[in-house]
Amino acid sequence: MSAAGPPEFSLPDFASLQRGSFRYFPVVPGRLEFAAAVRERILTDRPAVVAVELPATIQWEFYRAVARLPKITAIVYPDPIDEEKNIYVVVEPTDPFTEAIRTALDIGAQVHFIDPGTGDRPHLPDDYPDPVAISILGLDRYIDAYRLEPQRRNDEVTAFAQRIAWKLQGADPSRATLVVLSLNLLDPVLDAMETPQDDPPRRYAEGQATLVHPAADGLAEICVEHPFQQERYERWRLSPADAPLIHRGHTQWVLFKEAEASYRENTGDRLEAWHRRFLARYSRNLASVSGYLSPTLFELTVAARSIVDDNYAWEVWNTANRYAPQQDPAGLEVANLSAEEIWLNTRRVRIRRRLPRPKQRLRPANLKMRPKEKRPGEWAEQLNGDSICSYPPEDLVIEEYGRFLKRKAKGILGIERARVQPFTTSLLDGVDLRETIRNWHRGEIFVKEEERLAGDVGAVVVIFDDDPDHRYTYLTTWLGENQNESDMAFYSTHPFEHLVGPGIGRAEYGGFLMTLPARRLYDVWADSDYDFAESKAERLLMAALDYSIEKHVVYVAAKPPRSIFRSIAAQLNRQIVYIPIGQLNPLRLQRVRVVHILDSHARREQAKEFLW
Repeated sequence: MSAAGPPEFSLPDFASLQRGSFRYFPVVPGRLEFAAAVRERILTDRPAVVAVELPATIQWEFYRAVARLPKITAIVYPDPIDEEKNIYVVVEPTDPFTEAIRTALDIGAQVHFIDPGTGDRPHLPDDYPDPVAISILGLDRYIDAYRLEPQRRNDEVTAFAQRIAWKLQGADPSRATLVVLSLNLLDPVLDAMETPQDDPPRRYAEGQATLVHPAADGLAEICVEHPFQQERYERWRLSPADAPLIHRGHTQWVLFKEAEASYRENTGDRLEAWHRRFLARYSRNLASVSGYLSPTLFELTVAARSIVDDNYAWEVWNTANRYAPQQDPAGLEVANLSAEEIWLNTRRVRIRRRLPRPKQRLRPANLKMRPKEKRPGEWAEQLNGDSICSYPPEDLVIEEYGRFLKRKAKGILGIERARVQPFTTSLLDGVDLRETIRNWHRGEIFVKEEERLAGDVGAVVVIFDDDPDHRYTYLTTWLGENQNESDMAFYSTHPFEHLVGPGIGRAEYGGFLMTLPARRLYDVWADSDYDFAESKAERLLMAALDYSIEKHVVYVAAKPPRSIFRSIAAQLNRQIVYIPIGQLNPLRLQRVRVVHILDSHARREQAKEFLW
């Protein structure tokens, strides 16, 4: 998801692929990097003929489909083996064969379809290196690397290459011809061109193909490149100087950003910096597992669902499926095509979108409704500013969450201190099943010894946002009202700028500190001992180390504290237990993050009428 510089489509020297008047240009079907490179090659060389590896039997339908671009069209014709089935060819802008025809027509070159349409096209697996590597290696090195270890050739591939060679051998040898064909067929075709080829044994009849207009809401399923990328590619064709439009990293960044805006509008929830960081990392790891350098739409959607929720995954998919030109069918029949009809192998991702439905919003007739202001500003007039206090039901929620974080920190420390060793004379603290199974081939049993934790867990610091933009302007320290309530220091949005009742403000934590026993905490934000801190989060952590009566201090944030805080903790005989915020339940975090502040204790009685 990096927004690094644009990819370089430096045109290689194809001297090794020049055969007389033929210059061969191998491509990976469907990928925009090759579509862009083909277009630049044709515009640079301006050949008299552009030969493309497409069936001659659907030549005229392909011309019609190219003429409809940027609308995406599907060519449909009967399967020659099973006439009850259809074959679909999706004509999309980022396919290099489509771009070759399109650019050739732009410069007035003749187009030659070199697949005679006789026999079956071999189903070759797309075992290509990720075309994203072109921006690193360059096109020539990418092609050379593939040719060193190509896909295995079989009789079916050889026969298909011979049919293409037969078609090329019938072309005019005096005219400069650019031959655009699949990378996995390059060497078989070059070998077949060394000897004269006989006429193919049979030919299928032409005129059976038709054009359909794929429905706009299913384009992401049937296209190689998702529609959001296709639309940016169309903009690049009109403005080639705007190279970031076809840079995958930049496109993914824009895709996530626009999906986030829709997510906020539709759900009211916001993504934090740690969401974006983990989205980039997780989608990159998913791509690596799938053998790619850059994630596809499938990996982006899975990452969005895993890191945020199903609603955000839906927004990512829906944004990627957006393609304005497809809204108008322009006289063609609209077809709802699915991935199973187009591709042999598909992957599924289930998204359960959770949005309020009208029936869920229906209430019994006698249910008391939330009070509203009789006139704008009525509640603001009732603020007295004498004191502030919390809402007790929310105190119970946040105290329980603090205890949960302490238990989690103890578990982490216990795992770190556990030792595993082969069984000799004692079972110690029990059999370690994981290590025993891992070493099953050795015939040994492993046991674990859990070292007793020295010291308990004291203060808890939770940082939702480091606040680099100074969004959280409300800095407060308040004391627990009884022995079971923690002292707290926190920074948040200003509560009384968002009133939900008379003297009742709603705020959102940026970060908070909790420490027991109660009624010990001095005003953290005015304490000069913590002026060394470079941020609000660091000030809270310094106070936690200072006030904690237990050895261990929990620190929850998107990133660990600076290394100097380890030294400070050691000097105070304290230890920081860091928990990445991404490991915690986001729904539970969202519930804890909201706080309501009352401008006096008297508001507590009436707060239940406005908060539930």
